[in-house]
Amino acid sequence: MKIAIGNDHAALDLKWEIADYIKELGYEAVNFGTDTPESCDYPVFGEKVARAVAAGEADCGILICGTGVGISLAANKVKGIRCAVCSEPVTARLVKQHNNANIIAFGARIVGSETAKEIVKAYLDAEFLGGRHADRVAMIMELENKG
Repeated sequence: MKIAIGNDHAALDLKWEIADYIKELGYEAVNFGTDTPESCDYPVFGEKVARAVAAGEADCGILICGTGVGISLAANKVKGIRCAVCSEPVTARLVKQHNNANIIAFGARIVGSETAKEIVKAYLDAEFLGGRHADRVAMIMELENKG
């Protein structure tokens, strides 16, 4: 599985830890984030990951900024993306099972590296449940076409 990872300057160190962890789990991490500590604009990296996932260049994505919120808002503007902010592993599991989220986000200023790893593992281990959840995801996706 190929996982797109993106970050801004606030999440530089955590990005590298998570990319290494993804590799330890046996997946490929593709870096779409900044590699320098200079201040940068998180929407740029949220969009890069979202476009890669939407185009099928990556199976899913992980975004990290200060809180996870700003970068997730940018990603969700890309058609076909369902990105959810997760601050603990239960939410990460449920957004995959119930919402078929194709990207998760979290904040480097909110969660520590061990919690971030638990979030990533819970998300990657989970599977979409389908059924009534598929109907709800379809309703969400229809909203994109209404503008």
